Amino acid sequence: MPTVLVFQGLDVRIYTNDHLPAHVHVVGRGCEAKFQLHCPEGPVEVLENFGFSRREMRQILEAVQAAVEYLCEEWRRIHGI
Repeated sequence: MPTVLVFQGLDVRIYTNDHLPAHVHVVGRGCEAKFQLHCPEGPVEVLENFGFSRREMRQILEAVQAAVEYLCEEWRRIHGI
């Protein structure tokens, strides 16, 4: 489960044995959320949220959207697509 990005103390992870569509998991503070990337440009979509507040989710969504091209490249690299 490579961490491909860290921001505000949160890890953005892409699991090596995961499935399409391209997505990332944001983990930290005892919470986790999953975001579909809609590669290569987004828009990023929230799929699941386990514990983050609405405010945190807005901030996380903005950060993931800002990095969506990089995250899509990492998804392809990790999964050989």
